[in-house]
Amino acid sequence: MLLFLALVSAAFGQSYRPSGEKPPMPAREFRGAWVAVVHNIDWPSTKGLSASSQRAEMIAILDRMASLNMNAVMFQVRPHCDAVYSSSKEPWSHWLTGTPGKSPGYDPLKFCIDEAHKRGIEVHAWFNPFRALSNASHPVSRTHVTKVSPQITKRYGNLVWCDPAAGETRQRALGAILDVVRRYDVDGVHLDDYFYPYPEGGREFPDGRDPAQRRAIVDGFVKDFYSQTKAAKPWVRVGISPFGIWRPGVPSGIEAGLDAYEQLGADARKWLANGWVDYLAPQLYWRDQPRKQSFSALLDWWRQQGSRPVWPGIATSRIGSSEDPGRPAGEIIKQVGLSRSIGRNYVGHIHWSVKGLMQNRGGVCGMLEKGAYSEPALVPPMPWLGKRPVALPRVEARGEDGQLRVGWRRGDANTHQLALMGRWGSKWHMIEVLPSGRTDAMIPVGERGLPAAVSASAVDRFGNLSGPVVLAQ
Repeated sequence: MLLFLALVSAAFGQSYRPSGEKPPMPAREFRGAWVAVVHNIDWPSTKGLSASSQRAEMIAILDRMASLNMNAVMFQVRPHCDAVYSSSKEPWSHWLTGTPGKSPGYDPLKFCIDEAHKRGIEVHAWFNPFRALSNASHPVSRTHVTKVSPQITKRYGNLVWCDPAAGETRQRALGAILDVVRRYDVDGVHLDDYFYPYPEGGREFPDGRDPAQRRAIVDGFVKDFYSQTKAAKPWVRVGISPFGIWRPGVPSGIEAGLDAYEQLGADARKWLANGWVDYLAPQLYWRDQPRKQSFSALLDWWRQQGSRPVWPGIATSRIGSSEDPGRPAGEIIKQVGLSRSIGRNYVGHIHWSVKGLMQNRGGVCGMLEKGAYSEPALVPPMPWLGKRPVALPRVEARGEDGQLRVGWRRGDANTHQLALMGRWGSKWHMIEVLPSGRTDAMIPVGERGLPAAVSASAVDRFGNLSGPVVLAQ
């Protein structure tokens, strides 16, 4: 290692050499955003855009996230038993082209993964497991579940649902998820809270089952979802975003018009306690006050229910919206801060949705850039899956034209990213998280000038770190 660095130093005349300094650990925080395809909420902006326009919109989303030092996107790939990726199992989603079953001319999921990874951003493929149609009048292709397996679907108001009690329903959903896990370089898979439809007009879901039976069905599905994903690729994170209130009155003083435990078949507390998820993202879309749906009270309760991370969903898109008139951007900044201070676990949060960030509602992006997101952060590790040794990277650094030039090679095939820190004076700061496919970077240093020292650590797919390689002027 020292010989390699000495040779590089001699060849390139670099001003940084090996140092015995001991830097702090790199910063860790999950900073995600949902990108919804259904009803063209976030992407693409409308049905029928050209492939180049769709790609340009996705790049704009990822560029905005990268500029904010965010590190994860939850990309909706199965809105209605359809596909936002190349699939032999389900038809292309009509939210892409306007025509169900019609290819957009490229693979959106692969494109998203390739572009996100270039920017050090994880991609979590987001699936709706059981929803067949959010409006029964939506067009469908001849290969849609309502055509090929109508016996497992049920009409509920204006919705069409795949009955979770049917084995074929669960097999179709798991088959779609595992197909993506095996064929795509996703970093995570993610489910939302639509296990059973939200109740409408006092209607009962027409399956003849009681709430306890429905919970047992969903519990079994969630357990299989976790175990089968881990069997396929153990480093792929498994996450679920349930309704933000487990049950009305829990914790004390909390009110809700929906009982997700009874009405959606969702015992999310059990999934967290049993370790059937790598993270839980309850949708805590309310303000911190009043108490009846308090963000901090709910987050505190959720984070006491298990040892795995709870990364709350925060409703950035409700800034100045009709859903929450007068909500200031400062409420979101406050909730980001609360997500860092409540409970003891790896911190993080997810923005609903990326549209609020793209529109910079209430100036929220500038507030994040100057404050909570002023420096990059690594996604937290998953120590419950075991700690694995990660080989030291081989690194060289030098100042060049007022910028920091870093060249590196990974020490082994397990390296996925490089965490780069710099020391100015006595304080260390995160500089950048570099993907393994990028072996050379020119990094502007701004008014601070070149750092006095640089630290680089390799990171594997599980989030495990190598020791630091430290270079100083």
